Amino acid sequence: MVYDIQPNIKGLIFDLDGTLANTMPYHFIGWKLASKKFGVDMDQTFLRRLNGSAGKIIASELIKEFRLENVTIEELIEEKLYQFNKIQHEVKPIEPVVNIVKKYHGTLPMAVGTGGHRKAVERTLEITGLRQYFDIIITSNDVENFKPHPETFLKCAELMKVNPEFIQVFEDGNLGLEAARTAGMIATDVRSWYNSDWENNQHRIT
Repeated sequence: MVYDIQPNIKGLIFDLDGTLANTMPYHFIGWKLASKKFGVDMDQTFLRRLNGSAGKIIASELIKEFRLENVTIEELIEEKLYQFNKIQHEVKPIEPVVNIVKKYHGTLPMAVGTGGHRKAVERTLEITGLRQYFDIIITSNDVENFKPHPETFLKCAELMKVNPEFIQVFEDGNLGLEAARTAGMIATDVRSWYNSDWENNQHRIT
């Protein structure tokens, strides 16, 4: 199957985690181990439900759902980033999506619009060799309202100087797809383009 952009598109926005980079199995391990430290057994169902959410939202939901009265959002995020950082070097790019980036780099304006933490986002882009392709990177640290609110993508559009209706967004999460449509952009679901391989990392969670 050939993956490409739709006609009359003048700008491209890419989510990062699960779209440009196959990070989701590693994010799951990070959250799983961080939760375990605070006495919580978090499963895949929980994280899949929040796929595309900013770390603050995931941490907040963990605290609420598992009644973690003596744990702060900041503590959970810091521990998750620590655990993720230890295995982040293994993350690989998602080739069908990256091929689009390479094909239109220098021809169309492009941006990354992600709910990830700035520090983790920058490192993932460096590890996968994608940092060189993006001058515009909007993370959860840059917005007040997270996906499914359209602020992330609208900020990208503003910096790209492209009207939303001429932008195609590539996403793997329901929240991001909703955000793209709300922003008036063309939303493309990449989940069928590759195998995210969540299950094969289970043995690493100890």
